[in-house]
Amino acid sequence: MAVKIGSKIKGVIKRDGKVIFTTTREIFPFVAEEGHGDRVTDIEGNRFIDFTSFVSVYTLGDDANAQIRNAAKKQMDKMMHAAFLDFYSELPVRFAEKLVKMFPPGFGRVFFSNSGTEAVEDAIKLAKIFTKRSHLIAFYGAFHGRSLGSLALTESKTVHKAHFGPFVNVSHAPFPYPYRSHHPDDPDECSKESIDFIENNILGKEVPPEEVAAIFFEPIQGEGGYIVPPIGFFKQLKELADKHNFLLVDDEIQAGYLRAGKFLALDNFGVRADIYTMAKAIGGGLPLGATVAHTSLGDTPAGSHAGTFGGNLVSVAAANASLDYVKRNMRSLQSKVKTKGEKIMKRLREMEDRYELVGDVRGMGLMIAAELVKSKRSKEYAVKERDKILMECFNNGLLLLPTGKSAIRIIPPIPISDSDMDKGLDILEEAIKNNSK
Repeated sequence: MAVKIGSKIKGVIKRDGKVIFTTTREIFPFVAEEGHGDRVTDIEGNRFIDFTSFVSVYTLGDDANAQIRNAAKKQMDKMMHAAFLDFYSELPVRFAEKLVKMFPPGFGRVFFSNSGTEAVEDAIKLAKIFTKRSHLIAFYGAFHGRSLGSLALTESKTVHKAHFGPFVNVSHAPFPYPYRSHHPDDPDECSKESIDFIENNILGKEVPPEEVAAIFFEPIQGEGGYIVPPIGFFKQLKELADKHNFLLVDDEIQAGYLRAGKFLALDNFGVRADIYTMAKAIGGGLPLGATVAHTSLGDTPAGSHAGTFGGNLVSVAAANASLDYVKRNMRSLQSKVKTKGEKIMKRLREMEDRYELVGDVRGMGLMIAAELVKSKRSKEYAVKERDKILMECFNNGLLLLPTGKSAIRIIPPIPISDSDMDKGLDILEEAIKNNSK
């Protein structure tokens, strides 16, 4: 049934335009009201299948689940804010103790914040204070946040950075992008291009290695296009970091928390970082960021870093309940991510074979993208076509998000039903078919 845009929706959007700064709103007029599982309803009563998890936050479902909601409600009745970074509180300590056990051995220091960009800011400060070095390396296509420190690392769209500089010292290298690599069929050479760029250009021409504190990366680039690097890339990056005593900082904000099949997406590549950042799904729907460091790096001096709301009791209560749920159901959840991800990839690859518009299908777990191109030969980005497809899907009751220049990301909640998954893919294929030459 076609979505109907009525006066309630139009009224909210009009009011929003008068009092809210312009942000990153998508092209479609979606005004959320209620969510359950993989279905959401807007204020006019239109129902949608959710292929967004509200930007990878509702990994466990669009209403979180009863355990998470009840934990947050219970904590609200006791105390919501305890100034955890100034006073002590048991709940955040208990959650931190559980959280570090989800990381490789040796990880035991946590800093709580309110968002992904804050978690990255924390990691920047930790990397600098631990190494006593000032320069950072990140990648083209990266998205690490929009506050000034994290924004220096972000390098996916010029609009993110226009008029906001100067930034902290960061050099950027190409991220391995197999579909658009000079060596699309040679994973080792695809990875080597990026490593060689760091060695020959950044370290050879821009900054001495002894001034570099850390390399920041996403295991799978999120806003950059859901780009999955070759499986051996991070091992090569780790060798480079060890050679020059750089720290590796892994941004798990979008790809982590089972989204890519494992609690830490980087574990799919057989490499460990020195510092990890998490947010989005970790809070179970409430604002929470976490920066987790290896204990061998040490501690921070008193007063060097803090905040008002880090470790907020309601957010931590939700996160604690969510983590308990994940730990109890880990095998089942990972199995669902695997089987549902494989099913979605199979359908998308069938579309890739069937339609000239679908140039590349890639992903890991339930973090999947289809990149649209004007032709498979030219690989010219099909931006307008992608936007038309997103709008058509919206009008037919499917929520999707763009990523990269012309890709569509598919990140449904893990509990999505097979019937809704199939129906959503049918809606997507029909829109691709209608916009193909």
